[in-house]
Amino acid sequence: QVPLVESGGGLVQAGGSLTLSCGASGRIVSWATMGWFRQAPGKERDFVASIGGRGNIYYADPVKGRFTISRDNARNTVYLQMTSLTPEDTAVYYCAAVQTGGQKTRANEYDYWGQGTQVTVSS
Repeated sequence: QVPLVESGGGLVQAGGSLTLSCGASGRIVSWATMGWFRQAPGKERDFVASIGGRGNIYYADPVKGRFTISRDNARNTVYLQMTSLTPEDTAVYYCAAVQTGGQKTRANEYDYWGQGTQVTVSS
């Protein structure tokens, strides 16, 4: 069983919205720090947002005010609500988890990864 499974990606017009979901298996504890990253073609994997087990939240500057991360511990699921999307948001979005607290904004701080979901924003 894979530890993380993303869903919700797709094609959307600029200005539109999408909500991504990430379901975590039983291996991921409810207090794990969960993060979203994205990777555009030819670019590095960039931090998008993270949420700690106690609800502490961090956002990358390009998505502040447009994206919202949340979690439902009862469902072991984390969400990324994305609004006011632009073509620059086009990327494969990855969910990640690490079973420790603290501000986690670097990919190498995470132990578990999903397979990614494609988000394409057309102009």
